[in-house]
Amino acid sequence: MIQITLPDGSRRDYAGSVTVAEVAASIGAGLAKAAVAGKLDGRLVDTTHRVDADAVLSIVTDKDAEGLEIIRHSTAHLLAYAVKELFPEAQVTIGPVVDNGFYYDFAYKRPFTPEDLAAIEKRMAELAAKNEPVVRRTLPRDEAVAYFKGLGEHYKAEIIGSIPAGEEVSLYREGGFEDLCRGPHVPSTGRLKHFKLMKVAGAYWRGDHRNEQLQRIYGTAWATKEELHKYLVMLEEAEKRDHRRLGRELDLFHFDEHSPGTVFWHPRGWTVWQEVEQYMRRVYRDNGYQEVRGPQLLDKSLWEKTGHWDKYRENMFTTESEKRDYALKPMNCPGHILIFKQGIRSYRELPLRYGEFGACHRNEPSGGLHGLMRVRAFTQDDGHIFCTEDMILDECTAYTALLQGVYADFGFADIVYKVATRPDARIGSDESWDKAERALMQSLDTSGCRYTISPGEGAFYGPKIEYTLEDAIGREWQCGTIQVDFSMPERLGAEYVADDSSRRHPVLLHRAIVGSLERFIGILIEQHAGALPAWLAPLQAVVASITEAHAGYAGAVAKALQKQGLRVEADLRNEKIAYKIREHSLQKVPYILVVGDKEKADGTVAVRARGNQDLGVMPRQSFVERLLAQIAAKA
Repeated sequence: MIQITLPDGSRRDYAGSVTVAEVAASIGAGLAKAAVAGKLDGRLVDTTHRVDADAVLSIVTDKDAEGLEIIRHSTAHLLAYAVKELFPEAQVTIGPVVDNGFYYDFAYKRPFTPEDLAAIEKRMAELAAKNEPVVRRTLPRDEAVAYFKGLGEHYKAEIIGSIPAGEEVSLYREGGFEDLCRGPHVPSTGRLKHFKLMKVAGAYWRGDHRNEQLQRIYGTAWATKEELHKYLVMLEEAEKRDHRRLGRELDLFHFDEHSPGTVFWHPRGWTVWQEVEQYMRRVYRDNGYQEVRGPQLLDKSLWEKTGHWDKYRENMFTTESEKRDYALKPMNCPGHILIFKQGIRSYRELPLRYGEFGACHRNEPSGGLHGLMRVRAFTQDDGHIFCTEDMILDECTAYTALLQGVYADFGFADIVYKVATRPDARIGSDESWDKAERALMQSLDTSGCRYTISPGEGAFYGPKIEYTLEDAIGREWQCGTIQVDFSMPERLGAEYVADDSSRRHPVLLHRAIVGSLERFIGILIEQHAGALPAWLAPLQAVVASITEAHAGYAGAVAKALQKQGLRVEADLRNEKIAYKIREHSLQKVPYILVVGDKEKADGTVAVRARGNQDLGVMPRQSFVERLLAQIAAKA
C-alpha cells in the first residue's frame, strides 16, 4: 500500500506503485487532462514517473509557473525537432528557458533567413498536431556520447562528455527526434499549441567568444492563445517605445564602433542626464548623504583584498604602468571604504552616508550589449552607509521610503519587492545573518510592502532587498537594491571606535536607487514612449512665429522664459506654422507656443500642449506659472 499526500493535506491510498498521471486521473478527469508534470517531494517529475513509496505529490498544470516553464522547455525541443526535419545537417546544441520564452542554438552552414523561421514555425505546428508522446529513457554516459556521435551531433557529445564518468544521462524522444535533457517535459507534443518564433541572433558556443559562433533562434510560448496575443501586443508596443530608436529620432544619444558599449550623449540627451543627476544630488543632500568622488584606476592589490581580482577579473578593464597592475573600477565601494578609513572614526559619526555619481567600467561581452540597458561604461547613483548592526533596520526602513518617493517622481507607481537570503556558500556568523535578514524583512513590513523571498540568492557577504519597477506596459526592471555587507569593511581594515573604546568593523550597506543612470534613462524613455514629463523634457517649450513679422516677439518671449529657468527655444524659420507644429509634435515637446498678430499686440501666447491639446490664448506669465507648477509637482 502506497499513501500519497496532496497539497491540501488529504491522503490517498493506492494498492501498488502508481504514475503521476494515474494519481491525477484518480482525482478527476479534468486534472488528468490539465497535468503537465508532477512535483514529488519537492522535485519536478514527468507525468509518467512512477511513485513506489509514500510521498507528497502535487499535480503541476499550465496554470502554475513551473508548468509554464515546462511548456516552454518542451517547445524548445519541438523547435529543435522541426529544425532537424527541415535542415538535417544542422547540429543542435543547447536550448534553455528564458524570461517569457526559450531559445535553441544551432550550428548550420548558412544563416537562417526570415523565410526559414516561418517554415520552422509551420513545421512545429504540424509536429505538435501529431500529438506524439514524449518518452524518457536513460543511458550510461559513454553510451550516450557514442549515440550522439553516431547521429553527427558532436556538440551534444561534447556536453555529455563533460559529465562525470559512470553517470547516467536522460534522453527524451518525440517522434523521430531525441534530445539530451534532464526534464521533465509535457506528456505529448499536442500540449504545445501557443508559440511563436521571434528572431535569430548570433551566439558563441558555451558563451565563450573564443569558440565558434552559432545561430540562436528565440521563441515564446504560453499556456493560452490569449496570453500569447497579449504578449505579442506588448512586444509591439515595446518596439514603438524602443529607447534606441527614440534616441535617434529625438537626437538624444548615439553609439559608435570606435568605443563599443559607451554612450555619446547629444545636447538634448545630456540635458535629460543632468536633470536626473541633479535631482538625485538633491536627494543625497536632503537625506544626510555626503557626496564624495573616488578615482577611476585602483591598484591590483586592492582588488585582491576585496576578492574581485580572483572572482571578477574577466569583467574588469586592466592596465599596467611602471610595472604596477591597475583596474578601472567596476564598482565604487572599495573607494568609499578607503575614504572612510582616513582618520579615526567614532561611533558618534555613525551612520555615515556617502554618495557618489561614480563612473564604472565592466567588460561586458559585445553580444550582450544593448543600447543604454547594458553598456561597458556607466555611472551609478551609488551610496554606502557605514553603520552598526543595531542601525540596519532604521536605515533600511528610511531607504525604502526614500526610494518609493524617487520612483513616484519619475512616474513609477508599481514596485516589486524581493528579499534575497543567505546562500549556502557564505561568510559571517548565523547570528549576523539572522539579524540582517530579519532587519530587511522588518523594514519592508514597517513600510507596508508585500514582498517575496528569494532563498539562497543573497550575496556571499550578506542578504539584500531588490526593488523592481513595473513599467507602463507591464515589463519589470530591477533597479534599486540595498545589500548588507559584513565582509568588505573587515577585509579592507575599516574600523570605528565603539562606546566602550574598542575597535570594531562597521556594517556596510550598499545601496543604489536608480542604479546605472544610463540604464535608468533608457527605462524612462521607454516608460514615457519618449514623451518625457515637462520637468525632465530636454526642451520644455518652443515659441513658433507664424510669419517673419512675428519673429521679434517670438524671440523676446523665448528669452523671457529662459530667464525664468525654463528650457525654451524660438522657431523663427520661414516655414508654415502647421509644418512647425507637426515637427515639434513629433519631437514630443511638451508645449508649443504660437504667436501671431493678435498675440504680439496683446502680449499673449497661443498654447498647444503635447497630444494636440489646444489650451487657448493666455498671458505668457500665466503659461510660465502653469509650467513651473507642473515642474514643481513632477507632473
